[in-house]
Amino acid sequence: MTVLIAGGGIAGLTLALTCHQIGVPFRVFEAVSRLKPMGVGINLQPTAVRELFDLGLANDLDGIGVRTRDYGMYTKKGLHIWTEPRGLWAGYSWPQYSVHRGELHMMLHRILQARAGSECLETGWTATGFDNAGEEAVLHLRNADGTTRSERGALLIGADGIHSAIRRQIAPGEGEPVWGGSVLWRGTTWASPFKTGASMVMIGHDGFRFVCYPISAPDKRTGKVLLNWIANLNYDPDAAWNKEDWNRKAKLDDFLPRFRSMKFDWLDVPALIEGAAEVFEYPMVDRDPLTAWRDGRVSLMGDAAHAAYPVGSNGAGSAIIDARELGAVLLAHGLTPAALQAYEERMLPATTQVVLRNRVAGPDKILDIVEERCGGRFTHIDDVISQQELAEFAAGYKGVAGYGVDATNARPHTIAPGRRLAQPCARA
Repeated sequence: MTVLIAGGGIAGLTLALTCHQIGVPFRVFEAVSRLKPMGVGINLQPTAVRELFDLGLANDLDGIGVRTRDYGMYTKKGLHIWTEPRGLWAGYSWPQYSVHRGELHMMLHRILQARAGSECLETGWTATGFDNAGEEAVLHLRNADGTTRSERGALLIGADGIHSAIRRQIAPGEGEPVWGGSVLWRGTTWASPFKTGASMVMIGHDGFRFVCYPISAPDKRTGKVLLNWIANLNYDPDAAWNKEDWNRKAKLDDFLPRFRSMKFDWLDVPALIEGAAEVFEYPMVDRDPLTAWRDGRVSLMGDAAHAAYPVGSNGAGSAIIDARELGAVLLAHGLTPAALQAYEERMLPATTQVVLRNRVAGPDKILDIVEERCGGRFTHIDDVISQQELAEFAAGYKGVAGYGVDATNARPHTIAPGRRLAQPCARA
């Protein structure tokens, strides 16, 4: 029997690669007719990187990403608040990567086709719903021409994103994603490297924030790197705004004037914004956590299960970890509802904490504390906030998000090397 995967994004493709690795038959159905590299930069924490390494993707990641060295916070005036090492430099056994989301997506797609063949993924088919039919899950699909079809498998996993049709059936009446008033503008710009050349920085405070980090190696001819950047402003949550859509081009006049003052000797924010080939606008949304992801032989993963504000660098990473945890429960319980129940018991409480924490106290909360205490101006940061308080806050978020150094390094493999499901079982 087969695992049906609705959605061919990072979540769905990682689950497909995991199924292939452990010998579980699978099929992926993706709504778009042709996969292409969409989006901008993302970060992969060591907790997710270790899972990709266990899939044999270490060399591939080095080919598309930058091993992040450190993460610094600065006031709106460019004054240094706090810097902490990241990845290998922080003592993890795995690096943290800054990478273009589209490059990661295409890498997963390319490797899946090389390992499992092109027939394992069908594009142009949108998931519209499901049924539980005895010992089978039934996935309903529709293409752009309006043609419908249904596919049957032992289990169905909804990896169809924040607007998931599978989630909509599991949680009817939930409505649209929740917008809290923040809008992001995102782009990439070729520019000179800053700080260590592999640094990630966050500047400003709640409602007036700029994030920047490199997602490429230096160009051999110019020495420039591709810098990913995010500009964030807040608005009245009750105001109308466009629905989230990574394909919507932005107007610089909507946000650039607010960031004209962010011009420092180490980073020229206005120049970065103006130098981008394309800028995309995206209202920052999430969804309220569900009390259950499972309906019989159907469950959710990634943004379909736990869409969170993108403030802790763990969105794509959470999807990758979901995929690996699903693989582990399939090995333990077979292709059964019991596997999905074990997966939910393991992952739903942890991801719920992250969703709720990101709304009120993500790692960037330090910026807000400093702004409240001194308006972003100081002579010595220790006069505003102690190093101990800074360190405790950073460690607290890592604990909630599940990527503390010691815990990550000590954790055994999610899927032990060489483990395979000899005889897939679909019975409860």
